[in-house]
Amino acid sequence: MKRLWLLPALTIISIVSGANAAHAAYSGAISYEGCSSCGGSVVADGSAVAGGSVVADGSAVAGGGSYTVMRTVRETVMEQVEETRYRTRNEVYFEDQVVNRTRMVPETHQKEVQYTVMVPSYETRQRTINYTVNKPVYETREKVINYTVKKPVYETRTKTINYTVMKPVYEQHQRVINYTVKKPVYETRTKTINYTVNKPVYETRQRTINYTVMVPTYETRTRNINYTVYNTVQEQKVRTENYSVSVPQTYTKTITVKGGHWETRTETVPGPMIRRTVREPGTSYFDAATCRTVYCPGKCRVECVQGCPKTICKKVWVPTCEEKEVTCTKYVTECRTREIPYTVCRRVPECRTKTVEYKVCKMVPECRTKTCNYTVCKMVPECRTKEVCYKVCKMVCENRQKTCNYTTCKMVPECRTKTCNYTVCKMVCEPRTKVCKYTVCKMVPECRTKVCEYKVCKMVPECRTKTVCYTTCRKECYQETIKVKKCRKVCEPYTVTRCVPRVVCKQVPVEVCCPAPACGCADPCADACAPACAPASAGPIRSLLKGLLGGHGCGCSNDCGCDAGCDAGCDVAPACGC
Repeated sequence: MKRLWLLPALTIISIVSGANAAHAAYSGAISYEGCSSCGGSVVADGSAVAGGSVVADGSAVAGGGSYTVMRTVRETVMEQVEETRYRTRNEVYFEDQVVNRTRMVPETHQKEVQYTVMVPSYETRQRTINYTVNKPVYETREKVINYTVKKPVYETRTKTINYTVMKPVYEQHQRVINYTVKKPVYETRTKTINYTVNKPVYETRQRTINYTVMVPTYETRTRNINYTVYNTVQEQKVRTENYSVSVPQTYTKTITVKGGHWETRTETVPGPMIRRTVREPGTSYFDAATCRTVYCPGKCRVECVQGCPKTICKKVWVPTCEEKEVTCTKYVTECRTREIPYTVCRRVPECRTKTVEYKVCKMVPECRTKTCNYTVCKMVPECRTKEVCYKVCKMVCENRQKTCNYTTCKMVPECRTKTCNYTVCKMVCEPRTKVCKYTVCKMVPECRTKVCEYKVCKMVPECRTKTVCYTTCRKECYQETIKVKKCRKVCEPYTVTRCVPRVVCKQVPVEVCCPAPACGCADPCADACAPACAPASAGPIRSLLKGLLGGHGCGCSNDCGCDAGCDAGCDVAPACGC
């Protein structure tokens, strides 16, 4: 009962769907009007072809086959789009700020200071000095010295000496030497060598290379820049300065000067004591072993002898005391004042604006094509033959003879005689006498007295007064304008080129397989299936009718085979003739 009330509604829908021509499944390129189960196909322009397949240009193919339809294909294309964006940057600017500062100003003051000076006071005194001087007294004496002197006496003698000399005697000899020599004998031979050579064969080929070059495109833009210039302003000022000057003052004072002169005096100094070595007379005796006279010297003794006196001159300093007037200069400090002009420089800020041109570079892709020639090398083997000559060396033995001369030396003894003259020395003792004069010095003490003057210095304190300049510092507050560096954020635009995907629809030919229909023209249910399957948009309606009517939505029986085709639609089961 529930399915009966839907029958009028479905009837109205089927009438409306049959009145309007259905569009093709592939973007309206093919119409399915007049589709029957007998294989009558429809081409793109709507003309029916009996017993053939559908093609895009209207030509029919007999029997089961395929046809080409235009299908809409979506393709994604990347397009370059310029987009303006904004970025934030930090900008530095300067701001005037008044700052309170403190500086130390020097001030000069004067004050009187009392101080004590130790003044030297000199006093002349005398004292008597007793001293002892050793006065030399010289005495001349004589003494007689007996001594012996060895006097040499020379005598010439002659003797004969026999000696033997070895005299060389040379003798010549000969001898024959047999020896063997290896003599090379060369023999030339020939042999054939087979070898393979790889012969290069070159082949020139071409290929086309597609490449993309980014071509820079420059664009000139302008922007204004604000900047600050500091101008220097000079200002003349005058300050007062206290300074000290040392003024010379001249005065006279009497001082005692130690003086004196040099006197030349002559003194006789006794000679020094000299130690000398004296040898006593020696003895001579005849030595029978060596057949000569041997002299034995006497003993040595050391004696002290005073040397001769000498006269010396020496300089003696004689001190004197004198009084002189000396002109002295002392410096007195005076405080004075002067005005000093000075220049103060300060920086005055001035804001300016300038226009700056800058270039923006965009890289535009450009497709290019180039043809490259390249060479391919193939190594082709080639067999060759060559004859090589080579030598074989054999060593053949050969006997030879040579005669050698050699010399033999013999040493023959020979007796010789020579006469030698030699001198014999004899020491003869001779006694002698000499008289020596010597001086004896005796130091005799002598007492003397002298008066010496000397000065005693006493330091006497003396109070004095002087004016001293001293400097103090006081604090002075002033204001100063300085530039304070600050930072702020500035938003500036810039252009960015980015790639945006875009979908493009285009018609692409597609080959569709169309098999032969399962129902023939003599099938009694063909006429019943054709009206039900004709509209392309009636597939869902047929499915709905099939569900309501119990599986027979198109009114066909299961015997004709159209039940499955009408249930699935014309795209899935083209065997129904749709």
